[in-house]
Amino acid sequence: MRHGNKVNNLGRKAAHRKAMLSNMACSLIQHKRINTTVAKAKALRGYVEPLLTKSKSDSTHSRRTVFSYLQNKEMVTELFREIAPKIANRPGGYTRIIRTGYRLGDNAEMCMIELVDFNDIYTNEKAKKNTRRSRRGGSKKETEEVVVDAIEETVVAEDVVENATEEEAVVESASTEETPSTEDSEAADDADQASTDEEIKE
Repeated sequence: MRHGNKVNNLGRKAAHRKAMLSNMACSLIQHKRINTTVAKAKALRGYVEPLLTKSKSDSTHSRRTVFSYLQNKEMVTELFREIAPKIANRPGGYTRIIRTGYRLGDNAEMCMIELVDFNDIYTNEKAKKNTRRSRRGGSKKETEEVVVDAIEETVVAEDVVENATEEEAVVESASTEETPSTEDSEAADDADQASTDEEIKE
């Protein structure tokens, strides 16, 4: 029975518990996700999320307050520079706990706790766009774009056809110039034969 115990002591004294949560918070800020037990992850979530909320206001006071919890200058800098701009529009719920099974040694329930905005699989920008399909033709801009694309395609196709016909005409004229007509060839053959007959008579 809990008997009104609001804080999970995690089997540690207060100083040990605070130091452990501080180290876990620094690891979470640095690596964006860590693997731990579900009990520790729930305790860490209540420890680190107020610090993430505090980081939204970048002031000397908030930096000193966060530093008093983390005791690490590099992690404070990373929190205010990299993480705070990404979580600026989120009104809470900065972490996610994903259960991963049970530990082999003591069968403790394990999980992965991660920062929500740094997961590329779940936070896909294409999925954020709410596209609503209706039976109507769509917005005017979309229909205008489709019509313009269709017109451009037809113009390009007409240009291709015109160029093809011009090339065929050029090829035909060149072939007619290269090959003389049959009448001209017959006349030339008759003239050659007549000249040979005259030479024979002489």
